[in-house]
Amino acid sequence: MNDKIKLDCEDLAEFELEMAKEKNKVPNRINADPERVDQGLAKLVLTLIELIRRLLEQQALRRMDNNTLTEEEIERIGNTFIQLEAKMTELKEVFGLNDEDLNIDLGPLGNLM
Repeated sequence: MNDKIKLDCEDLAEFELEMAKEKNKVPNRINADPERVDQGLAKLVLTLIELIRRLLEQQALRRMDNNTLTEEEIERIGNTFIQLEAKMTELKEVFGLNDEDLNIDLGPLGNLM
């Protein structure tokens, strides 16, 4: 059995180009500036909260479409999302972040949100 991978010059050139693009996205050094650690941690936590919020919002909309929520539950969920959005806005301002900062680039998979 032949275990060698056969690539033509075009495939190899395309692969090298993709690798060069990805290499430019990764910093050569980790920025361990103690004054920016809190912003990095806030960015990570707020990104996770935003992702979970979007998933819960989709689930709530699906349940509303299927008529499995009462009017009171819909009202409570709506108020919860409004309060969460206000708190997220406040925290983004405190840490100097915006919506685009919470959108993680997953490389070939595209953006998280």
